[in-house]
Amino acid sequence: MKSKNSEFKNNNIKNMTKKYVLITALLFFTFLAQAQDKKAKDLLDQVTAKVKSYDSIIIDFKYSLNNAKENINQDSKGNVTMKGNQYVLNFMGITKIFDGNKTYTIVPEDEEITISKVNEKDDNAITPSKMLTFFNTGYRYSMDILQDIKGRKIQYIKLIPTSGKDQRKEVLLGIDVQTKHIYNLIETGKKGTKTTLTVNSFKTNQPLSKNQFTFTQSKYPNYYINKLD
Repeated sequence: MKSKNSEFKNNNIKNMTKKYVLITALLFFTFLAQAQDKKAKDLLDQVTAKVKSYDSIIIDFKYSLNNAKENINQDSKGNVTMKGNQYVLNFMGITKIFDGNKTYTIVPEDEEITISKVNEKDDNAITPSKMLTFFNTGYRYSMDILQDIKGRKIQYIKLIPTSGKDQRKEVLLGIDVQTKHIYNLIETGKKGTKTTLTVNSFKTNQPLSKNQFTFTQSKYPNYYINKLD
């Protein structure tokens, strides 16, 4: 019969072996996660560099909002023209013009125009150009699935907001592997709402009018002008 010391020693060896295997597995998965994160960061950096390399960008997009619990299913289309920090956004019947100093929100249905100043240095200020590089701060990220969509290889990156106050559970960013352009953006809220923005066309360095981002008040003679600043 084995002595108690021998059994104790064997049990210790087994326990140490299990711990060693567990630690090795944890280190392996940690290394794998870090490698995935590096791949994700490299791809996001390429997207950012590509966006910044263009003189101007014109995007046509589709926006979908879904919430099965609330029985909400809405689709809208829009387009945006950008050059530097200036932009013209047309979405849901409203036009927003930012000339680099002020934002002009034009609402034809109400015949009203709201004029306000924007502090571009404010990190919380949301602009179309920032939407193309929003992922650089405030998220943990990792590689997700690779999909073939209409002959295009779309690599998804999962973004998890680091702020507990953020009402989004996660964001999936779909990137065209070949062009390094954003294909779509899928946001899932903590309350089950899912919004999807899909880029239908992405044009770059197109000739633009010199007055492309200029607000001309004479075009809206009967509109009420609401100046916030």
